[in-house]
Amino acid sequence: MFTQAITPAIKSHMEVQLAFLTDLSRKAFDTAQRVSELNLRLTQELLEEMTSANHQMMTARDAGEFASAASTQLHPAMEKLRSYQQRLFNLMASANADITKTAEFHIPEASRTATAVADEMLRAASEESEKATQRQRAALDRMSEAAQRGNGMGQHPGQLQGQGMGQGQQAH
Repeated sequence: MFTQAITPAIKSHMEVQLAFLTDLSRKAFDTAQRVSELNLRLTQELLEEMTSANHQMMTARDAGEFASAASTQLHPAMEKLRSYQQRLFNLMASANADITKTAEFHIPEASRTATAVADEMLRAASEESEKATQRQRAALDRMSEAAQRGNGMGQHPGQLQGQGMGQGQQAH
């Protein structure tokens, strides 16, 4: 059963870890939100392009005009996809830099508080070990004293018996 209260060192370490995880979560959420916005923008642009291309293809008078309308719309769509890839790459690079900065900011404090917790635990374990050693010494001392008293009592009655017999023999 865990009976030890949360110490100031443990509380401080937990607070530092919580702040670190909160900042990382915030960065991840912001990145996810920016990716969603980027995806939405790409989808809107592609839908506009497709609508325009479909309109041109539907109004085409012959197969040549249809093919021409389809091929001219393909190039802008590909450019939009390339642009999207570049923006996504930049966004992810930025997110990586943000997460790295966040980690660099929090890790020294987390390390310091973890060391404080470890030191506190070692000190407490050392104190408990010393107390256990003292209890064992006290128990051994009590056992030794009891054994000595037991030996003394064993000799004492024997001596009394011998003295009693000696006195009894002299009385006869």
